[in-house]
Amino acid sequence: MPPAPSKDTAVKRFDAIIIGAGIIGCSIARELAAKGYRTLNVDALPAAGYGSTSSSAAVIRTYYSTLDGTAMALEGYHDWKNWPVDLAADGREELARFIDTGTVLMKTAGDKTLGQILNHSDTLGIDYEHWSPAQIEENLPGYNLECFAPAKTMDDDTFGMPTGGEIAGGVFFPASGYVDDPQLAARNLKEAAARLGAEFSFNTKVVSIMVAENRVTGITCEDGRVFEAGIVINAAGPHSGKVNRLLDGEAGVQIGHRPLRQEVVQIKPPESLGYSREGLIVADGDVACYVKPGSGGQLMIGSLNPPCDPHIEEDPDDFRRDLTDRALTYAYRYSQRVPELGVSQHPLGVADLYDATDDWLPIYDRSDVDGFYLAIGTSGNQFKNAMVAGRLMSELIQYCEDGNDHDSHPLQFALRHVEHTINTATFSRKRDLTKESSFSVLG
Repeated sequence: MPPAPSKDTAVKRFDAIIIGAGIIGCSIARELAAKGYRTLNVDALPAAGYGSTSSSAAVIRTYYSTLDGTAMALEGYHDWKNWPVDLAADGREELARFIDTGTVLMKTAGDKTLGQILNHSDTLGIDYEHWSPAQIEENLPGYNLECFAPAKTMDDDTFGMPTGGEIAGGVFFPASGYVDDPQLAARNLKEAAARLGAEFSFNTKVVSIMVAENRVTGITCEDGRVFEAGIVINAAGPHSGKVNRLLDGEAGVQIGHRPLRQEVVQIKPPESLGYSREGLIVADGDVACYVKPGSGGQLMIGSLNPPCDPHIEEDPDDFRRDLTDRALTYAYRYSQRVPELGVSQHPLGVADLYDATDDWLPIYDRSDVDGFYLAIGTSGNQFKNAMVAGRLMSELIQYCEDGNDHDSHPLQFALRHVEHTINTATFSRKRDLTKESSFSVLG
């Protein structure tokens, strides 16, 4: 039992409480505060963006496997292009920067989603270029286009051996890049929310979410403080499953989601590759890797989740942050493409957790308990959509609180920059598996 509140921990009342202060939680706070809600974000960590947001690759791209996902990503791209103006910062605040690089998606034999990606791009007017193998080699000097699929682990006797044929080319998407400091981006959104009156409580662990007559009434914290609110939003990232279990009732989430281990390795690229902070972002399904520029001129290499890289579920309160042989495998897979890549046996990088659903699409939804809302399953491919997600969740919350039956008649969410309306049933907690999904970090 948590201790009873003392006189110094008197009950405080808010319109909405957001559990989590990562990029999504801070964005929701800003949008709700802009609507006049008195909001409080609580987070067990000491600062905004301190959790899995800080480990995000922060890639901004516009290609997804579903039309709604593509439209949301295009909307997010426009948000990041307008980032300094949209934040309404005072000019003295250090801001995260969006760096335009472009992204090339390799054409690989086993890619079942490229056709639908291009169809969605055509529907939404997203520019792209078909690159020949010669254009790939021109833009990525020294790039070996031999095929190695299917992806393998290093203990496979055929690892690193070509399997016949060459990459047929690629598709270049100019409207893409990355954010140079994802944690700072979350802090920027936190400050923007605070300017609108949003409050934050860090180093604060929630131990229960109170419910009365199927209506959420607030939260109790480990230190005994009680915060009351008729709206509570779970934006807790890899802890979101644990947060749902704190609810005095059932959230009604039918599609699975869980915290999955992800590792990204950092390698110094060979000078011949001509790589820099403005270097291309590459998604290469043949070797099951994605690559983006990192700090200090490094390459960041992660997995596209092929079958040989099984999911590893971890406890978000008890997992090791050192790299394993998985990270080394990703580096060696990419060295098949760039033979001059020097791979250390003790590489540097990041090990953290993704809160991923079974189809790698997020859940933006209400729950079976009135007033309890979900912005979960967002890791891996929703950083880029953070500002859109904040607007969507604020509209969804208002829609439900106005008495609409979101489960029967889902909110139709009109985008601000893109001529498209999202049927938010796409992100329902009760959905079946999205068959169009890539079932990978690509979404």
